Amino acid sequence: MKKGLVYLVGAGPGDPELISLKALRALEEAHCIIYDYLADKSFVQGRDCEIIYVGKEGSSHTLTQDEINTLIVQKALEGKTVVRLKGGDPFIFGRGGEEAEELEARGIPFVIIPGVSSFYSAPAYAGIPLTHRNFANAFEVVSGHRRADADEDDDVNFPEYNPEKTFVFLMGMKNLKYISRKLIEDKNFDPQTPVGIISWGTRPEQRVITAPLSQIADEVEKAKMKPPAIIIMGGVVTLRDKLRWFDNQPLFGKKIVVTRTREQASRLSKMLTILGARTIELPVISIKKSSDMSPLHEALKNISRYSWLVFTSQNAISIFFEELFLTGRDARSLGDIKIAAIGRATADELHKYGLRADLVPPEFVAESLLKEMQKQDLKGSKILLPCAADARHVLTQGLKDSGADVERIHIYTALPPESADQGTIDEVKNADIITFTSSSTAKNFFSIIESTDAELASIGPVTSETLRGLGHTPHIEAEEFTVEGLVESIIARCSKGTN
Repeated sequence: MKKGLVYLVGAGPGDPELISLKALRALEEAHCIIYDYLADKSFVQGRDCEIIYVGKEGSSHTLTQDEINTLIVQKALEGKTVVRLKGGDPFIFGRGGEEAEELEARGIPFVIIPGVSSFYSAPAYAGIPLTHRNFANAFEVVSGHRRADADEDDDVNFPEYNPEKTFVFLMGMKNLKYISRKLIEDKNFDPQTPVGIISWGTRPEQRVITAPLSQIADEVEKAKMKPPAIIIMGGVVTLRDKLRWFDNQPLFGKKIVVTRTREQASRLSKMLTILGARTIELPVISIKKSSDMSPLHEALKNISRYSWLVFTSQNAISIFFEELFLTGRDARSLGDIKIAAIGRATADELHKYGLRADLVPPEFVAESLLKEMQKQDLKGSKILLPCAADARHVLTQGLKDSGADVERIHIYTALPPESADQGTIDEVKNADIITFTSSSTAKNFFSIIESTDAELASIGPVTSETLRGLGHTPHIEAEEFTVEGLVESIIARCSKGTN
């Protein structure tokens, strides 16, 4: 059998957005992913390939390094494209060099994809630059962890003291007290040298403690801070209070679940991530286009007879125009028909097709749209309403009561996904906030997860009422019934320290 290809990939320090494009491409190509404890789990969730965890947490190892080497070789000899996914950079205290040597010895082709290392990215997220003209013109990175097979006398390779240098120790938390003492006693480090400890750097779980070198071990013990963490020491640590940015963001540390469709989730996720949140995407809606589009096609043949075309969702717009184009027509066939859209996002979706909504209600719910449309003379008007099969009938009935001839055509159904990734579900159970952007997301979410201790954030009163009907109390409700409004309400809630 032809030998496979092995990618030795750096996953970065923790923030999943810090992985490289080349690394993401390798993950897409992989037949097998062998990943570490510090590689973010989102990189492997939902992937249709063999996934093997070989993480090492302190002294607890799933496999020895020799066994990991053997596993990588075995999978490559099966002809598979293998991604060996490692936290940080594979060649910086990551033993990637040893794995590459093993592959070279067996004649297996490999590619090295560097990653962002924690030794400089974690301090950056803590507001501590490694170099600064007023403090340090060089830095030194040291392993604070002895080899398992080392003699007791084979200690950390302690650096010589230099007040114009920054020192970073990786894997040194268990030896922190010993390292501090040896630096002061044997290397003449000033006991007042500023030290920062950064655990889970670049992640929402990030914690930072600063103290003088002589006191740092005691402060870490008091705070019960555990690995993984890096130790940084030098004058640059004093810049932390001035330059801290990551843990000053309004949603820092919050784990927030996004339940929108996979296609729509990215916009909300991006907004939350920029504000410091860790987003967990659990799409609980799958849009299924109706199998019988003949009613819509019949309406399109006679489209000129309609006075109004009403859209209540972005999904309705995209499916409507997909079918319009399939029939050989385009936006010009809509002629003088007036278009109503239930909200800003729905109206923005129209822009993709070169159209502007004639009517967008001040509140983005069916009741508000109905109220605005009733200001028109609707008697005898023919209205086309392409919508979801489970859409509420408030608008349809209200327009009919106003004398309009409403043709409601079901063009899609919002279904629960066929399956949900167990790893994602486990993350959701530890979330702080779960967002709901429609009644369907609420219904489908609680069909997957029966209960949660997280706070529930609703996009508006209709979704809130659905949550209550399911026996759950919404803690947050958007004042403006949009994704932007939902985010603003989450910020307001978190700023009060109630979550």
